[in-house]
Parts: sequence; C-alpha cells; structure tokens
Amino acid sequence: MKRYSAAAFAAILACIGVSAVAQNISIGTGGTGGVYYPMGGGIADVLSKHVPGMQATAEVTGGSVDNLKLIGSGKPYIGLSMTDAALEAAKGEEKFKGNKVPVRTLMILYPNRMHVVTVEGSGINKMSDLKGKRVSTGSPGSATEVMAFRVIEAAGLDRDKDMTRERLGVAESVNAMKDKKIQAFFWVGGLPTAAVTDIANTPGTTVKLIDHADLVPAMNKKWGNLYVEDTIPKDTYKGMAGDNKQATVMNILVAHENMDDKTAYNIVKTIFDKRQDLINVHKEAANFKLENQKAAASPIPFHPGAVKYFTEKGVKLN
Repeated sequence: MKRYSAAAFAAILACIGVSAVAQNISIGTGGTGGVYYPMGGGIADVLSKHVPGMQATAEVTGGSVDNLKLIGSGKPYIGLSMTDAALEAAKGEEKFKGNKVPVRTLMILYPNRMHVVTVEGSGINKMSDLKGKRVSTGSPGSATEVMAFRVIEAAGLDRDKDMTRERLGVAESVNAMKDKKIQAFFWVGGLPTAAVTDIANTPGTTVKLIDHADLVPAMNKKWGNLYVEDTIPKDTYKGMAGDNKQATVMNILVAHENMDDKTAYNIVKTIFDKRQDLINVHKEAANFKLENQKAAASPIPFHPGAVKYFTEKGVKLN
C-alpha cells in the first residue's frame, strides 16, 4: 500500500475538493475586566474569518506570564504580553526561573499604562501612603504583578512588609474595592480599561489614580529601558481630578520561535489588513501602526515571518 506524507495527503484532498484539517490556534489573553481579553477575541475573530484553514480561539488567562508559559509548552499558542514579562521569559528569570521560553515578537501592539487606583477617602494620596494599607498587586499569572512589584520597590516600599497584599485580577480588585476589602490596586492596561471605568462610575465613589512617573528612572536603572514616563489624561475616567503621571510599558504579540514563517506572516498581515475591525472592538487597536514596529520597542527579536511582512511594507525594524 502506497504511503503519502501529510503535505502530499493534504494536496490530494485539496485536488479532489476535500478540505484539509483546519489549523487550530489559541490566543492567550487576560482577565475579562481588562483590554487583553476583548482584543484577543477580536484578533481570534479576524484570523478565523480571513486566514484560510485557521480556527483561532481566545482564552481567558491570568495575563502575560500565563500566556508566555502556554507558548513555552510548545502547543499552538500566540499571546499578548508586556515586554518586561517577555524578557523575563526569554532569559529564564524571575517567574520563569530555569524555564526559558523561546519567544519571538510578531508585532508591537499598544502602550500599557500602569494604574495605581484608589478612591477619595482612602487616605492614599501618594505612593508612600500605601504603607499599612490593604493592596491588590494583580493576579499571580499577570504582568501587572511583575510591574507592580517594580513600582513598589522603586518607591522604597517592601511589598510584603509594608502592606497587606492581595493577588486579584482587575475585575476582582474593583469588586473588592467596592466591598471595602482593599484600599488600592495596581493594574496595567490599555485606555480605557472597563473595570476601572466601572469603579469610576460607581455612585458615591470618586476614583483617584496615584502619580508615580518619577519612579521610572529607578525602574529602568535596575531592569533596563523598558518603561517610559507617560500620562493617563484626566478625561479617561470619570472623577479624575487631573492627568495621572504614570509609568508605561509596551504590549507585544508573541509566538514560539518554532512557529512556521507562513503562519506568522499570515497572522501579522491579517491583523494589519483588518485593523479597522479591531478598532471597532477596542480603540487601542488604533495604535497598531507600521511606524511603531521597531526593534527598539521590544527586547524580544521579531519572528522571521513578521520580518518578511514588514519588509514588504517598507518598514525598517532596526
């Protein structure tokens, strides 16, 4: 009996009008209260509709760290991640100690703003006021926790001794704040973040975001030039007394280095081709721009398939 390779068999099926097995891919996102989840859902939708043979599904996860671990498993995953968590994964450090992830950048997404959220009446007006308070620093599988620890350290605080720390996702943090179980929470995400909008719109509550942009130089001195001083405009969330001066880090879409070049190319091309569809899902997709695709924006090398697409578009990554 004659045997055929998988590729030859797929070609035979195509010739006789039978579809080959679909290419299934999962997208690691984040919690339902943030931006990663709806954005990942939008990406899954456009990939499923417009990449022949691809069926993409968005999965709720703890965030960047979980997404990177899923990619490291070798299963067909892509994921949204902050650059600081991705660098830890690539180096096998901190939360990835002894387990390097061979990760590659598919594209630069949008800036992630660190929110240090409290409400009027909490007694918290500056970072040092977190001392002695009950604070959520993000869910265990999130890059919020990674960055929160770095902000806390740069502020001269001990995350374990100076505060009672909870490990909640953004939606859970908002619920805990409404129930007066915590007095502040850290969240790093796009603008606006639905859960922060929720607490800001809660009757009888005035939201307050704590300035911390002055900590960026100390963070970069220890961790590398991953962070920038940035601003959350006062009209982002109801009740803000003024612009919030804060630290920002970039988001990237990542894959395993072993993803085949054609798949990587098709993913990136489709996201850019259907960018308006994604803007309709969340306005942060407006930051998906060719001019933002720079090697300096990500410490993780670009996947060759992505490089091929950007080269075709005349983008110089270096």
